[in-house]
Order: sequence, then structure tokens, then C-alpha cells
Amino acid sequence: MKIKLVVFCLLSLILLGCYGIEKPKKPDNLIPEDKMVDVLVEIAIVSAGKGINKRTLENKGITPVAFIYKKHNIDSLQFVNSNNYYAYDIETFDNIYSKVKDSLTLLRDKYKEQQKKEDKQKAKNKGKQNNKTSKEKRPRFIKDSSLITKKKITSKL
Repeated sequence: MKIKLVVFCLLSLILLGCYGIEKPKKPDNLIPEDKMVDVLVEIAIVSAGKGINKRTLENKGITPVAFIYKKHNIDSLQFVNSNNYYAYDIETFDNIYSKVKDSLTLLRDKYKEQQKKEDKQKAKNKGKQNNKTSKEKRPRFIKDSSLITKKKITSKL
């Protein structure tokens, strides 16, 4: 009996908890989907970099998210309202985030390729430096011109 009462209470809470969720009104200053993708990509990049260079950013007084908002001429309220509006429609939200993921993947691949090129160039330059230093370390001998002349004369005979 107690189990049925607990199950009934949980089901009631779940059903009542989901009741009354209404679609948010479309904001007057809704951020277009493509611009939202750009903003979310930059926020993801900054969030990843913030963990690495947090102290550097703090010392320079930079607030990365505020910088992104300013760059795209939006404010935090506009972003939150737009994000809530898009989040209500799961298909649209999923579409936006799949574009964000694709953009981040393309950027990652681009920078990995660039890193490979730079590593190859460094290895090539290092190899050239090693060749130069090895040539410089070898003693330079000047050939005796009299020996060369003797060889030419004897070979002609």
C-alpha cells in the first residue's frame, strides 16, 4: 500500500511539474540562427581557452563573454532570451548545435593541419641548422694546387 502511495505521489509530481510550460514569446530582438551559431562557437572557444589562460585574462581585465557580446552587437539579456526561445523548439536547437559542432570540428581540423605544417617546417629548419653546424665543425683543408697539377700532367702521359 505504501509503495502505491509513493508511486502515485511521484507520478503526480512529475505530471504537475511538466504542466504549464509554455512556449516563450518570440523576442523582438531575436538573434538570427546563423548569428547565434557564430556566438555559440566563439563562446565555446573562449570557454575552452579560459581554463588555460584564466590568470592572463584576469590580469588584463578581459571578460571574454562580454567581448563576444560587444563584437556581435548583442547584450546578455538578448542572448538569454534568444537561447530560451530556440531551446523550446528541440529541432531548431539541435540544428543550431549541430552547426556549432561542425564549425568547431572544422576549426580544430584546420588548426591541426596548420600545426603539422609548422612542425614540419621546424624540423626542416632544425635539420638545416644541424647540417650547417656539422659542416662548420669539420676542418677545412685546402687542396694543394701542385698535387692537382701533377695528377693532370701524369694522366696526360
